[in-house]
Amino acid sequence: MHRALKALVTIALPLTALTGVNGQRISHSRREGRPTCTVFAGSSNATDDVPTILRAFKDCGNGGNVVFPEGEEYHINSKLNPIVNDVNIEWRGEWVVSLINFPSRKWHLLIPPRQFSENLTYWRNNNYHIEFQNHAAGFVLTGDHIRINGHGTGGIDGNGEVWYYAERGNDTVGATQPGRPIPFQLWNVSDVTIKNFHVVQPQLWAINMMNATDIVADNIYVNATSPEAPPGYNWVQNTDGFNTMDTRNVHLTNFVYQGGDDCVAIKPRSYNFYGHNITCISGNGIAIGSLGQYLTDASVENVVIDHATIIKGGAQGNIGNGAYIKTWVGELVSGGDRDYESDYQPRGGGWGHVTNMLFSNFMIRGAKNGGAITQNSGDNGTAAGTSNMLISNVAFANWTGYLDDRDTAASVSCSERNPCYNIDYRNFTLYTSSNDTMKAGASCKWTEEGGVHGVDC
Repeated sequence: MHRALKALVTIALPLTALTGVNGQRISHSRREGRPTCTVFAGSSNATDDVPTILRAFKDCGNGGNVVFPEGEEYHINSKLNPIVNDVNIEWRGEWVVSLINFPSRKWHLLIPPRQFSENLTYWRNNNYHIEFQNHAAGFVLTGDHIRINGHGTGGIDGNGEVWYYAERGNDTVGATQPGRPIPFQLWNVSDVTIKNFHVVQPQLWAINMMNATDIVADNIYVNATSPEAPPGYNWVQNTDGFNTMDTRNVHLTNFVYQGGDDCVAIKPRSYNFYGHNITCISGNGIAIGSLGQYLTDASVENVVIDHATIIKGGAQGNIGNGAYIKTWVGELVSGGDRDYESDYQPRGGGWGHVTNMLFSNFMIRGAKNGGAITQNSGDNGTAAGTSNMLISNVAFANWTGYLDDRDTAASVSCSERNPCYNIDYRNFTLYTSSNDTMKAGASCKWTEEGGVHGVDC
């Protein structure tokens, strides 16, 4: 080989090295001085792209760039937990949580029942355990200084409709069973930015953050829909949109959710949460909780949710609340058909405080409730009013719109042990229905004398 050509080849190879495994490959290069791994998916959903993805994070996940190009569909056939630091993730393609080798969404019509069950069983037994509520995760991201940009095309498809159908139950609400994996779990992370990203058909909670500090999430879309559920049936229970627990300094802006459970759920030991321009279509609205479900401090402080739109619609056709705070009773009680969430042990009895909450500039379109506080979750008929959680300094400000033919817009049911106080409904006007001129009223129980302002209880 000519000496000059040989030198050129020697220089070029480190810049674009291809690694192939069963059709997948990684293109290695450098961008602005940082190692860059561009990941290309395998040719079919029978090929697990997880080993290739993990290799890319190993090669470029510390001080580099990991790229998933637009149009690529990555088949996630096994769990993964990359640990990264100072990484840019250009997530233009889509990860699809694979179950079986059938392309149709009509899974149950094409698959023998045994094979259908075996694929769900695989994921139930091959995931990462989440101690809180005995849940599980399929993808866990860990590390610091993480920047994710989906560019409007990237995200995760959890193939959740398979789970929705399998656990549809015999009632209007499905019966969630153990082992349904969360598709996007952030665990032990700090300084994270996620933007222009989606999670559709999540198996369980769509995005869950635990032990997380300094998080910015912007332009996020979540949709959990069971097209085969009859009208009025909710088969997408437990598909929360955006959850936090043990977090500090979380900013969520321009978030859209459609599903069957909490749009946003701010869970125990979440501090300094700011949300702006949030749209919730069907489900349960924006939640602080559940809190006090276990024997530990479940405090939440300093939450602002500003400019939220709450809409009755979607496949489920209903919306529970505008915004609500929910805590468990202070006594240990059986969890009924959700006992697996406590490993089949009684729940309740947790303690702590909820303070400095502001829910402002809400537009309500057909919710069952407006701004609510309920401290009797888990009550079996004997433990009402026993919550050990103290709620104070909560404001529902500048609310407009209408309910779903309901008479009560402001519902406050606190704790006889710890009566709540400084609950303020300010410029809060909701009508009973879309074509009514009657303002919905309020109900209050177990509050300090004079502890609720702005509504007549």
